[in-house]
Amino acid sequence: MRSIAFDFATKTDTVIDLVEWSASDSRFLWIDVEVTDATAALAWLSGIGLVDEALLRDALHHESTAHLNRFDRYLHLVVGTCIMDRGRIDRFEIDRVDIFIGERFTLTLHKGPVDFLERVRMGYRDDFLRFAQSPSFLTYELWDHLTEHYIAVQKTFEDRVEALQRNLVHDMDDSIFKRVSIVGSQLLNFRKVLLPARAVLSELSSRKTAFVSEATQPFLNTMVGTIDHVLQDALVDRDILTQSLNLHMSMVSHQTNRLMNKLTVVSVIFLPLSFLAGVYGMNFETLPELRWTHGYAVFWALALTIATSIIIVMRRLRLL
Repeated sequence: MRSIAFDFATKTDTVIDLVEWSASDSRFLWIDVEVTDATAALAWLSGIGLVDEALLRDALHHESTAHLNRFDRYLHLVVGTCIMDRGRIDRFEIDRVDIFIGERFTLTLHKGPVDFLERVRMGYRDDFLRFAQSPSFLTYELWDHLTEHYIAVQKTFEDRVEALQRNLVHDMDDSIFKRVSIVGSQLLNFRKVLLPARAVLSELSSRKTAFVSEATQPFLNTMVGTIDHVLQDALVDRDILTQSLNLHMSMVSHQTNRLMNKLTVVSVIFLPLSFLAGVYGMNFETLPELRWTHGYAVFWALALTIATSIIIVMRRLRLL
């Protein structure tokens, strides 16, 4: 648990223990909780009394897509973050982050390390000292870094799609289909994260509330457009992946057709030769050519003549 108290009058931010903060304290509080023991976290957070226990229980024990709930004392936002590993194409996980925004506090609740929250902690101070006029600056910082997180995830997908596109052109290994299927499924899951997040941000930027200042809402609305671009890029990546797979299948089909063409040519050449061999392999007692002195040589001369003639004809017809 990390707690930071902000004083907007004196432009000071202080890392504090919650026992130092009281209801009479005029400072704004940001509490960030990384949950390792859900039961202990529920008991501790319920004891603070900032958020209703039922909402805390839901946040700690249930999975949920991004949404926004409005209450008298605070807003409850649920957003999704993505965990990826550049070295492992099969790793794509979605983590839930709960954000409670009240008049005098913001509580962020998550079950593991969250990249965008770490970036907020590392980078908020400069904006706080230069621009912050109200607690809404923290809401802006959270969404700004969350949007950057989505952009970084989309960039990773773009790199993966480009790598798969190159492999689909040169690699005929069957494992390529599994990799394409994995990335395609991940792009769909990423879209399921982006769409609700966009809806939450859009509502947050357009509807008036006591917990987000009107001065901050236009900046949040700008981020809606950014998420729209990320959504479009994700759709483009999926289209590129589909088109690359279709191209791969066309190349495989073309190679198969070329192979079948070669086999057909060989069959056409040897078909009349097989006919001759079949005729002279019959067991009739009266077969005049068997008694020819040069019958064997005549057979080979005829066979070579037929084969050569077929090859010449096929070359002229560009079948060979």
